[in-house]
Amino acid sequence: MIFVEKFTPFDKMSKKKQRELNQRKRKTWGNINPITRTSKNLKVYDRRNAQKWSDDFKSEPYIYN
Repeated sequence: MIFVEKFTPFDKMSKKKQRELNQRKRKTWGNINPITRTSKNLKVYDRRNAQKWSDDFKSEPYIYN
């Protein structure tokens, strides 16, 4: 004998069953990070870039003979 589950509307299910169904329907993002990403504004002053630029001049100065 094959038993078929009775159809019960979502609203009439217990909270536990509703939660279980909702979790099954949900998908994962996988490798994608859902945070919105913005491109860097190049016109804004950035301290990190300024430090990198000044680090280039710490090497020994070139001497003319």
